[in-house]
Amino acid sequence: MELRTLGNSGLKVPVLCLGTATFGGEGPLFSNWGTTDAAEATRMIDVCLDAGANFFDTADVYSDGASETLLGIALKGKRNRALISSKLTLQFGQDERCSGSSRSWLIEGLDASLKRLGTDYLDILQLHAFDARTPIEETLSTLEQFIQSGKVRYIGVSNFSGWQLMKSLAVSEQCGFSRYVAHQVYYSLLGRDYEHDLMPLGQDQGVGAIVWSPLGWGRLTGKIRRGEPWPRGSRLHETANFGPDVEDEAVYKVVDIIDEIAEETGKSVPQIAINWLIGRPTVSSVIMGARNESQLLDNLGSSSFSLSNEQIERLDRASATSIPYPHYPYHKLDGFKNLNPPLIHMQQS
Repeated sequence: MELRTLGNSGLKVPVLCLGTATFGGEGPLFSNWGTTDAAEATRMIDVCLDAGANFFDTADVYSDGASETLLGIALKGKRNRALISSKLTLQFGQDERCSGSSRSWLIEGLDASLKRLGTDYLDILQLHAFDARTPIEETLSTLEQFIQSGKVRYIGVSNFSGWQLMKSLAVSEQCGFSRYVAHQVYYSLLGRDYEHDLMPLGQDQGVGAIVWSPLGWGRLTGKIRRGEPWPRGSRLHETANFGPDVEDEAVYKVVDIIDEIAEETGKSVPQIAINWLIGRPTVSSVIMGARNESQLLDNLGSSSFSLSNEQIERLDRASATSIPYPHYPYHKLDGFKNLNPPLIHMQQS
């Protein structure tokens, strides 16, 4: 499994990460994603470790803490072989006090997450969303305390806008706090908004992307085709409204090309969609989901091949969308192009 440095840090992470939102299956959203129990979770973790994909992502809100609990059970006796990333900030449970990025909740929330995971530290702690009500200095000073105490080794964010991330990095620089090195973002062939602001920011500031929902919220599983209804049993029937919006024609346009490439390469639709992401600038790791071992093994094969430049260009064209202001001049006028060189890949190892 290829390893890449996570943003501007010394931490090496595999290009594939197992997302554990399917562990537990509590609540209207996560029960439709998966209901992986302790025995199956342990088997899936072992498969990943054997494949070199030793990076596991969770969050306190995934199945009301059950995801963290099951991940901790699955990693018992194997913690030293694993990298664990968890997230805080979204409301946990019914108590409104248990949300945000205040010093009070971060301290309480982290201790609770560590207890559920059965570990005394996180390799990466990410803020699940930006908390505009808490001063950034308060949040970052608390995260710095976590790092100094050894409870957290690296910090990152998720779902931040460009200005939110850049302001946070500026405060870190000004105050001498540890900087965010990761941004967990939605990015797929069906959602390329990340490329406009966040990708250039990530490259400039050394913030690596950890990609969530690489299959476009379950639309690139190989089960959705033009002119056919969503298959029975698809989680989209119950969860489509929770995820990013995408028009059906945009899905079919991309799937048509993926199907062509799948026939050319002998690879599955999910493997091609994930492989395309692995090759994008600033991407450190792609979070793969799996309801069962069969899906997991297929996803693990996503990093074992390379698409040709011609195949990548076809996927780029099929997934392209209109470019928002102020970015579109950079793609049309030579004067703007000369001022904005194309992105290059972050250092890999």
